[in-house]
Amino acid sequence: MSTPENAVPDTQLGLDNDEIALLRHHQQVAASNAGGSSSSRAASLASSQGLLRLDPNSLAQLSRHFDRLLQQIQARLDYLSEQSQMVAQQQYDRAGNAIQIADSEIARFHDIIRQIDELEVDFDRIRHIRDIVRGYRQRIEEMEQELERSGSSSRHRHSSHHSSSHRHHGHSSGSSRRHGHHH
Repeated sequence: MSTPENAVPDTQLGLDNDEIALLRHHQQVAASNAGGSSSSRAASLASSQGLLRLDPNSLAQLSRHFDRLLQQIQARLDYLSEQSQMVAQQQYDRAGNAIQIADSEIARFHDIIRQIDELEVDFDRIRHIRDIVRGYRQRIEEMEQELERSGSSSRHRHSSHHSSSHRHHGHSSGSSRRHGHHH
């Protein structure tokens, strides 16, 4: 299968197998969250073919998705570490003497610690993937800016100068039409 120009095989991103699986899963999730736009459908298709799409929209979407995910994991980690501290504090009475705590509480404590360990691994993996996606996004934005500076892309990608002058013309012709209706 030939690789489209604006995609890179996800096996060439420097990710391990777990991270590749995570990337593919979250490309699908990010694409479905973005609704049925053509770029999200293309990103979803690319992920099922083991590709990372390199168009700016897909990368920005994916980057934002991973940022949100990291915030959620961080919030969960904060919550769990509070819980573990609460359980740890229950082991002492006010005078600071160790008291016997129920086996169920000890089990809960170990469960919390296990969840924290797993989430920290997930956090590191997702941050690694996010950083790679972000790196590609920056490179592509720089390439686009380079193209705009060289002027070769003015055909299909107006620079901000062009688009603002278009808006201005559109506005003035629109307002003169409106005046015409009044008279």
